[in-house]
Amino acid sequence: MFADEIADDPAVGRPVTELPTPAPLVDLDILEANIAAMAAFFRGRPAHIRPHAKTHRAPAVARRQVAAGAPGVTCAKVSMAEAMVDGGIEDVYVANQAVSRWAITHLCHLARRARVAVAVDEPGNVARLSEAASAHGVTVGVLIELDAGLGRCGVAPGRAAVDLATAVARAPGLEFRGLHAYEGHVVQNADEAKRRHETESMLATALETRDLMERSGLSVLEVTCGGTGTYAISGVYPGVTEHQSGSYVYMDPGYHEKVPAFGLAFSLLCTVVSRPAPDRVITDGGLQVLASSPAPAMPKDHPEFGPARLSEEHGTFHTLDGSASDLRVGDLMEVHPGHCCAAANLHDRVYAVRGGRVEATWLVTARGCSQ
Repeated sequence: MFADEIADDPAVGRPVTELPTPAPLVDLDILEANIAAMAAFFRGRPAHIRPHAKTHRAPAVARRQVAAGAPGVTCAKVSMAEAMVDGGIEDVYVANQAVSRWAITHLCHLARRARVAVAVDEPGNVARLSEAASAHGVTVGVLIELDAGLGRCGVAPGRAAVDLATAVARAPGLEFRGLHAYEGHVVQNADEAKRRHETESMLATALETRDLMERSGLSVLEVTCGGTGTYAISGVYPGVTEHQSGSYVYMDPGYHEKVPAFGLAFSLLCTVVSRPAPDRVITDGGLQVLASSPAPAMPKDHPEFGPARLSEEHGTFHTLDGSASDLRVGDLMEVHPGHCCAAANLHDRVYAVRGGRVEATWLVTARGCSQ
């Protein structure tokens, strides 16, 4: 039993109806099915899944993903990676630049405890990482982040990327591992054909750069990419070795519409606190628990309601046809957040539920770990 699994929590074994609301819930049957489905998809394929921990930020979930076959997890920041390693994960990739003195120092400390890698996209960062890794007597894995279409971080494909990779390969304390390219600009596009075309176009560019690196004498061991919306596209693209899907484990309504293979495992249990009109109910779950998102929060078991209108501490729901709702003040309503990753980051703990009862309480130890 790890410290982030609270065995003596009074909530364990009790019905969810006794939890104080708003309460973050994970449906264990759906969570386990999601993990198993993604593991089964990659089993026997050239690429493997390295799930992104920013979705759940809970080592208890990450351990289950690793137990299903993932070699480790992807993290957004160094502090998130620290929380994962503290929770028993032995292999972490920080899919971001570690630039500040604090981030580089902590990355080097982490490399004493786990297999660690980080993304880079400019020579100055390579030099600072090399100096720190050498000073601490550790080896840090490095992947070159390419901007192959997203328009965010990343070095340009081609010669600039080859030169940067060469600098990494020659730098003391660093191990050049390969390339990172992310199709974030299309990963949630509702048009599946466009999602496929743009993803494959990006990967073709990335792999041209890989080939150029290999012709220059570099060994490119890893090509990592991906999100839940493209797992069946980039995850099977020839030359890709690793996929970073994250949202699949929790999911949210907008993503579920595009990728129905994974169920909605994460919700917020809320209480109806007001019913000012027959067709309108107000819950105690607002922006502070469901997070702001372009995609709306949706009720789980009440299709008569439309999407939530959220203020700081309230969620307002109207019936779609203007009819009277059966819900009354004091009744419970589960709500799926519009963005599962952002909502999960708002809670210190999550209740793992099966059959309407709390089976476990997990600490979200990477909550707020954005350094």
